[in-house]
Amino acid sequence: MIGHVLDLGLTDYQDACRFQVNVHQARAENRIGDALLLTEHLPVYTLGRTARAAHVGEEGARGAIKGIPVHASDRGGSVTYHGPGQVVGYPILKLRDFCAGPKAYVARLEETVIRALAELGVPSNRRSGMPGVWVEDRKIAAVGVRISRGVTRHGFALNVVNDLSPFSAIVPCGLAGCGVTSVAQETDSAVGFDQALQAVVVAFQQVFGLVLADACVTEVFAHWGAGAADAPCAGNGGT
Repeated sequence: MIGHVLDLGLTDYQDACRFQVNVHQARAENRIGDALLLTEHLPVYTLGRTARAAHVGEEGARGAIKGIPVHASDRGGSVTYHGPGQVVGYPILKLRDFCAGPKAYVARLEETVIRALAELGVPSNRRSGMPGVWVEDRKIAAVGVRISRGVTRHGFALNVVNDLSPFSAIVPCGLAGCGVTSVAQETDSAVGFDQALQAVVVAFQQVFGLVLADACVTEVFAHWGAGAADAPCAGNGGT
C-alpha cells in the first residue's frame, strides 16, 4: 500500500489540529489515501478525555501553566506536554485496512516507536495497562488516539531532544510519580531530531506495511482542490 508522509515542521497545536480535521475528513470521504503527519509543536499542554483537574493544578484550570498554554483535546488519555525537539506523529488511516480495532492500533503505534528507538540505540518496552512506550520505569513516548468514521486521528509523541522540565508541572498521563525521559537523556551519542524523525518513518512503514512517499502540503491541498492557506504555518511549518 502507498501513502504519503507530510512533515509540517514546527506548528502551533491548534493549527495542527485544524489541519488534522481537514485531512481526516478527506480520508473519510476517500478523496485522499492514508497519510502520516509529522510535526513538532510550540510549547503546549494538552488535555485528553480522561484528564482531571488534579493532573494540571490550579494554573492549568486557568488556561496556562508557567506561561505555557493548556488546550483541551478529543484524544484518549490525560495530560501531556509537547514542545520543540519532540517528534509528534499523527497517522490518518482507514483503520480496518490495518488492524482489528483501537487496542490493536495502539499496540502498532507502540511497536513503531519501540522499533525506532531500537534503531537509535535505546531499548524500550510496553507496560501493561499503561499506553505508551517506556525505558524501564520512565516514559519516553505518549500515545493517545481518536477514531471516527473509521479513520484515525492524533497519535504519538516521542521525546527526542526536547526540554523535559515542563513535565514536572503536571501529572504526566495522569500517572502519579510517572518519570519521563528522552532519547537525548538515554544516549551518550548525539542523536539528532532529524535522525529520530527518519527512524520513526522507517519503523512506521515496517509496522503498517505502507510505502510512504514524501509530499508537501501545497501539493496535497492542490490535489484535493483546496487552498494551502488551510495548512498550519507556525515556525517553519507549511512547506
